[in-house]
Amino acid sequence: MKALITWGGWEGHQPDQVAALFHEMLTAEGVEAEVTDSLEAFDDAERLQALDLIVPVWTMSELTKERAQNVSEAVARGTGLAGCHGGMCDAFRENTLWQAMTGGNWVMHPGGDGVRHRVEIAGSHGLTQGIEDFEVETEQYYLHVDPANEVLATTSFPVVPWYHAANGPVTMPVAWIRRWGLGRVYYNALGHHRDVIDNDPPREMLRRGLLWAAEGKAAAAGQDLSAFVSDREGNNY
Repeated sequence: MKALITWGGWEGHQPDQVAALFHEMLTAEGVEAEVTDSLEAFDDAERLQALDLIVPVWTMSELTKERAQNVSEAVARGTGLAGCHGGMCDAFRENTLWQAMTGGNWVMHPGGDGVRHRVEIAGSHGLTQGIEDFEVETEQYYLHVDPANEVLATTSFPVVPWYHAANGPVTMPVAWIRRWGLGRVYYNALGHHRDVIDNDPPREMLRRGLLWAAEGKAAAAGQDLSAFVSDREGNNY
């Protein structure tokens, strides 16, 4: 399998170190993983479609319409997409196609960094089998999420009171999977710094998620994409 890990954007999220961790995870599983600090790789649509996995590690950056379309078409044809924290769901705030594909976007983290909160495993999906509920001390992400996501883990708000608390308690997804055409998408909201995800259970959750997304390429082989394509003119976003 072949993967592309691309990193950059806000340095506060340690994108180079998180990218290096993803590289360690993937190469340990026999995946040929390229690491780059540029988005130029998104210019080559054919190359993206030949990959098994794309791992974005960008925060508060900009993505052109053409590059977003190239990634979207690759994922729709089976290339996996997986990532974490702001590196994936706060990567390109102004790009709605990216938000639609990833299944959510960050809006706030009440209390900032260092908030102790509980992550609860949801359901009995194979990606979380054997992983128990756990506590972390980091940013607690409040996200706007796609109701079509299959949620793997959640957290409860509010832990730190703020204006949103007037709406009462809510259960917020922490990790989810979804489909984009024939492709698989995995997201995990943890990962403010490398150390947050460089130990179990967060590390194991991400390792499984990366591989699950990458394995979707082989599963998509020979399948027909036409069921997801409209004959109507114009964009869908």
